[in-house]
Amino acid sequence: MARRKKGEIVNGWVCLDKPYEMGSTEAVTRIRRLFDAQKAGHAGTLDPLASGILPIALGEATKTVPFMMEAQKVYRFTIHWGVSTDSVDREGEIIARSDVRPTVEAVKAALPAFVGEIDQVPPAFSAIKVDGQRAYDLAREGVEVELEARRVTIHEAAVTDAPDADHVEITMRTGKGVYVRSLARDLAAVLGAEGHVSALRRERVGPFNLQNAVTLDSLEEMVHRGAASEGLLPVATALDDIPELAVTDQDAFSLRQGRPIVLLPRQVETLKSRLRDGSRTVSAFQGQTLVALGQLRAGRLEPDRVFNLS
Repeated sequence: MARRKKGEIVNGWVCLDKPYEMGSTEAVTRIRRLFDAQKAGHAGTLDPLASGILPIALGEATKTVPFMMEAQKVYRFTIHWGVSTDSVDREGEIIARSDVRPTVEAVKAALPAFVGEIDQVPPAFSAIKVDGQRAYDLAREGVEVELEARRVTIHEAAVTDAPDADHVEITMRTGKGVYVRSLARDLAAVLGAEGHVSALRRERVGPFNLQNAVTLDSLEEMVHRGAASEGLLPVATALDDIPELAVTDQDAFSLRQGRPIVLLPRQVETLKSRLRDGSRTVSAFQGQTLVALGQLRAGRLEPDRVFNLS
């Protein structure tokens, strides 16, 4: 006889406004305990020194986490001029100082070179593995870490504030794999200055943003008054850019059994017109309930993820 999983069946997303100094794993643990959920995970690590959007999946929502890996992100961060650190943030060891304070005009003129598809070298203090070890562990041990450049995409980057000569605030919209600290490091180098990231906030991950975010304090208040569901977003929230197909009860039954369904020609054409480039993924709904994610092939929808929702 199979053992019953600990916790309750809870399905949905929590768009957490993660506080500063809390790690992503700790945040997931806190949310899982608050909801007493059987299963939890997150979409996109957020450093302890950063605050902001950390989407946390509960239950069946964990099946949609892979679709968040390609989601665009928005970051707002502050560069503190005059001091460089080995980790390119305020907790690192100081490695250089300079009296150079780039003007706002100089920063604005330099930013376009970092927009578009660029090659970016991750910071030595990162979670990337080198010979089986985390780069940040090697860096802390004094080992020189040489990481290879990666092709990443920065869609937009603009100066959004400059409170004084020592600081400039930049907001950027990125694809996956972009390191804010690497941008700060490289921008400082181009401007002949020293600098590090003194504040970092993630304002968006795909459909998750500050408008639909909740704090830990507000979630705890909801749980204490028996209204935890108010802090949950639907499982399908992560699938906002995937075309939807309305299915009949019979088709929903077939999909849940792992069997493909045949589509009408007009359904196929409509779905094809809505698919992202290179994608075949379609979400099937029975009324308002997400049934499955599947691949559109030869006039059929072949399920590859089935959801147990009611």
